[in-house]
Amino acid sequence: MPSFIHDNLSLTYFDEGEPAGDPILLIHGFASNKEVNWVNPGWLKTLGDAGYRVIAIDNRGHGESDKPHGTEAYVPERMADDAIALLRHLEVPRAHVMGYSMGARISAFMALAAPEMVRSLVFGGLGMGMVEGVGSWEGIAEGLLADSIDTVSDPRARAFRLFADQTGSDRIALAACIRSSRRKLTAEQVRKIEVPAMIAVGTKDDIAGSPHELAALLPRAQVVEIPGRDHMLAVGDRVFKQAVLEFLASNH
Repeated sequence: MPSFIHDNLSLTYFDEGEPAGDPILLIHGFASNKEVNWVNPGWLKTLGDAGYRVIAIDNRGHGESDKPHGTEAYVPERMADDAIALLRHLEVPRAHVMGYSMGARISAFMALAAPEMVRSLVFGGLGMGMVEGVGSWEGIAEGLLADSIDTVSDPRARAFRLFADQTGSDRIALAACIRSSRRKLTAEQVRKIEVPAMIAVGTKDDIAGSPHELAALLPRAQVVEIPGRDHMLAVGDRVFKQAVLEFLASNH
């Protein structure tokens, strides 16, 4: 996979789909990577077949990108700067941006830092949790750092530890990330995001927070409820994909 250097880190990405198409930048969620979040669920094929230039980054600490162990590396502003730097590296002046979960939070910080580079936004798997927080995640770092998964009893922490073990992730980097990347936006910050936005959340998602409350803060937002899906299963849902295609077409 190609990579570039930013903030003294090597960050990997892919740049595929239709080269002459409208670019869309994809930003994955916590403990995932560009393949797990966007290739395996069919997003690359869906967007590429629709004529888009599809760009996706491995966030720092994830996938094939460098994995610093200090918590200060994972504040969302710095992760948003990575995404901005990737577009500049590829000489893409403006793109649609879609993030899922942590990636949605990073996308929001990106829109605040470089609004001229963001054509539209898709916030997947994150609603009012962007402002109010997304519940208790403190145990996840401890679960990631435990000597054995057998000692991890919290269901959510155990699920992330199992996933990290299966993907061969750097658990120290992920623990640092989960401690720093959940910085909340204020309602005032959200109101400053003026580009068209779509908020897509599963009806069984108990992490994201209300998509309607977040939409009420955004000047130009619409909500898509993904029926019967929780936080994990909503990612590749066909209702989600169809809604994104329609949203992008309306903001072409």
